[in-house]
Amino acid sequence: MYEVLRQQKLDVRLVGNIGNPILLEKNITNKTIFVIEASSYQLDYSKIFSSNISAILNISPDHLERHKTLKNYIRAKFKLIKRQTKNDYAILNTKNFYIKQQTIIQNFLPKIVKVNKEINPLVLKRINNMYFMTEGNKENLSFVIEIAKIFKIKKKNLFKVLNNFNGLKYRQQIIFKSKSLTIINDSKATSFSSSVSILKSMSNVSWIIGGLAKKQDKFLLSKNDSKNLKAYIFGKNKDHFIKELKNKMKYESFINLKHLIKKVFLDIKIDKNQNPKTILFSPAAASFDSFKNFEERGQYFNNLIKKFNNVK
Repeated sequence: MYEVLRQQKLDVRLVGNIGNPILLEKNITNKTIFVIEASSYQLDYSKIFSSNISAILNISPDHLERHKTLKNYIRAKFKLIKRQTKNDYAILNTKNFYIKQQTIIQNFLPKIVKVNKEINPLVLKRINNMYFMTEGNKENLSFVIEIAKIFKIKKKNLFKVLNNFNGLKYRQQIIFKSKSLTIINDSKATSFSSSVSILKSMSNVSWIIGGLAKKQDKFLLSKNDSKNLKAYIFGKNKDHFIKELKNKMKYESFINLKHLIKKVFLDIKIDKNQNPKTILFSPAAASFDSFKNFEERGQYFNNLIKKFNNVK
């Protein structure tokens, strides 16, 4: 969204979790537009924050170590909308169970724009960018398309940005691609739900998973949907992941990520199947058992790939 607005020569700032802290921004005018990634923690603390356009991408059980209950987590997220006025917009995926329940029981003031994550095939035909081919990124894209309509951005300008967009570090980032192998760094994935969206769009996947498991987190893909996956498990909560996955897919566990990566490449070499393969680093867990944050974890994974990847 930031790149789309920037292409329009607008004074737009990327702030919050993904950019500068908001209060460090300078030279602000009435025309300045803030694109803010606000966490549920920040919203929970907030007393006066409000936005002209809000977007709740999805809700699933997450951050319960902090919020204690799912009800508290949902309440924190929906503070984003409760502070809006009748002149504002709320972009919501009402197919999401928890979001749908809130829109049924609450009378919100802003204009509700319902997002359908199934993007028009004619729109997808105009997008030649692998980054937007996964289910999760298609869903995120549907929000960008709706917000672009509010700003009255011409479609040709929108598609120009989308086709040139390189994605974000450690968020479903393709770090290596050949005819036989694709390697994706999705270190930002800290729950099962954030990994499932990309797993649904792939086959023949070596899935690297592990870290500090989220409270009450469950793996919801069926055994049939998981048949082309093999899990390589590491980290402090290995037993939790083994329990969740053992009846749905093949798996191995490792003492650390370094030993794991060596085994992944060994397995790929001895696999006689010539179908293209994918190594997906999507840990579905917090990083704090071994790393400072998901960025440090993502960089460590990249370094290991450079060391061990000799597959051509």
